[in-house]
Amino acid sequence: MPPPGQSGPPGAVLFVCAYNSVRSPMAAAMFRQYFGHRSYVGSAGVRKGDSDPFTAAVMEEVGLDLSGHKPMTFEELEDLEGLNFDLIVTLSPEAHHRALEVTRTLAVDVEYWPTSDPGAAQEGTRAQRLDAYREIRDQLLDRIEQRFGKPGFGR
Repeated sequence: MPPPGQSGPPGAVLFVCAYNSVRSPMAAAMFRQYFGHRSYVGSAGVRKGDSDPFTAAVMEEVGLDLSGHKPMTFEELEDLEGLNFDLIVTLSPEAHHRALEVTRTLAVDVEYWPTSDPGAAQEGTRAQRLDAYREIRDQLLDRIEQRFGKPGFGR
């Protein structure tokens, strides 16, 4: 059920981060698992990054396959399908500023969910790095549940 005062997810949601390699694909995959039957979801980055194997690994742990994810920029997404979204959720300051810039003449809501980038830290063991990615995955899932409600998808 959606939280009090919420009517569930909008018809189309875009998640945006810096490179479309970690945070936005994670959020989009989990949102799609919850609400894909009711809402369209996309993800993009301010700049184009590379697919992140740690992202794919921690998402596979919860049954979501991101092995085929191809990072894309705002501009590539706009050229491919337009920016026809009801809500854009930005996950980094840079993404938030870019979304506000790109949508200033569009009727779209933009929300900022500050989210650390686990890919920025190149130190630590593989296990430590995976733990950092898991923490971000779980934070994003909690935020999605708080904002849009909690259908039956478990960790």
